[in-house]
Amino acid sequence: MTITLAVPSKGRLEELTRDWFARRGLTITRPGGARSYLGAIEGLPEVTVRFFPASEIARELIRGNIDLGVTGRDLIHETSEAGPEAVEFARDLEFGHADVVIAVPEAWIDVTHMHDLADVASDFRSRHGRWLRIATKYITITRQHFAKAGIAEYRIVESLGATEAAPASGVADIVVDITSTGSTLAANGLRVLEDGVMLKSEANLIVSRTAEWTEQRRETLNTLLGQLQG
Repeated sequence: MTITLAVPSKGRLEELTRDWFARRGLTITRPGGARSYLGAIEGLPEVTVRFFPASEIARELIRGNIDLGVTGRDLIHETSEAGPEAVEFARDLEFGHADVVIAVPEAWIDVTHMHDLADVASDFRSRHGRWLRIATKYITITRQHFAKAGIAEYRIVESLGATEAAPASGVADIVVDITSTGSTLAANGLRVLEDGVMLKSEANLIVSRTAEWTEQRRETLNTLLGQLQG
């Protein structure tokens, strides 16, 4: 029986994913061209390939609508609080490295760790008449991390553009963002807290735990994973 593999539909992630599979002897084809969402793996007719945006792959893996896929660890954690439990991280793909981090203005010289930020957040309203504002696209990850740190006195400002520019523009006070080198944050007068890495992420081959796994479909999956170990 067939299983469905979802891979990123465009850009550098698509190229890197297809190269990664090709180096292991599995060629992903896209007969309909860049606008087609349907593909295949040469020599493996029992595997159907679908091309989706990385964020959609994460969502559909969690829902069980696709069987396995390539997407970022951060997107699984962000899409749903239960996301990590709904999937199995089969293997890291060694590309797409980035960290989800907490960054504060360079001028906040006394704020170097999360416990310092907790102190700032607790008295921010009394000093400024409002809660600490955090600009981010990573709402789920931020709420979980701050709850674990015991920080509740803040407000999330959902970022729809360049998150790192939010403090300079007055939209937010600090940011939670994804970064590979930290250079963009530094260019905008921000620095990562010493213990401010919330999640280390990279592209992963991920198996859905919520998909319908019959014995035959599990055998097909194991055959594919076995070939990818080479």
